[in-house]
Amino acid sequence: MKHFIDSDDPCCPVIGLEDEYAPGFTDEEHSHGRAQLLYASSGVMSVVVEAASFVIPPQRALWIPAGIAHEVGCRGHVSLRTLYFDRSVHDFGEGHCRVIEVSDFLRALIVEVAHFGAKYDMDAREGRIIRLLQEEIAAMPNAPYHVPMPRDPRLLRVCRAILQDPSDQRDLDEWAKIAGMGRRTFTRLFKQETGMGVAMWRQQVRLMEALSLLASGSPVTTVAFDVGYESPSAFTAMFHRAFGVPPSQYRVR
Repeated sequence: MKHFIDSDDPCCPVIGLEDEYAPGFTDEEHSHGRAQLLYASSGVMSVVVEAASFVIPPQRALWIPAGIAHEVGCRGHVSLRTLYFDRSVHDFGEGHCRVIEVSDFLRALIVEVAHFGAKYDMDAREGRIIRLLQEEIAAMPNAPYHVPMPRDPRLLRVCRAILQDPSDQRDLDEWAKIAGMGRRTFTRLFKQETGMGVAMWRQQVRLMEALSLLASGSPVTTVAFDVGYESPSAFTAMFHRAFGVPPSQYRVR
């Protein structure tokens, strides 16, 4: 991905970037001197930070504080419209990454600001839009769909494989082998570092992936198979238990 050259020019508190990325593109771990609102007007991104993994469809954006190392992957073609905020702007994540719901109005503001470039007049129209943009970000609710990431590199190897392919059907013994551990040590350490068992963690990944696929307009049947369920009915039952509504109703919402 193209990266904005970090600066804290006081006349430009928010600077936008727009670009297009091909399916499967991965931007290796990096960080910025400015906070970032990572947003794709189309396409789905996966983002991994030290403590968590997120999936970001066009209905959400991810606030990444300055200095936080992150890796970004493109599930399909991605139209990036992302913004960088200098230190004079309020930290909308209070020092943490935060998934933000994106309304149609906020989306329009993000897309408009992405066109401003690196220099504009804060006392003119652009400045008024920047101030409105900040008000809208602050007003948006959180979308708390993420999974905790372990620190142990052996467990990270397993988690990254599951994130890359949530439909992977390998069992506990196979995952323990990939981690280079015995089954008992693997399950104990995994729960210790993530707060949940491997099966529950994988289910959370599948739910997160399913929400993003549904938000992007994929049919329920396609989503069910893409996230590893043997039938749409099994997927629907799991989804209903987790969210209180069937996936078809979630997609309408």
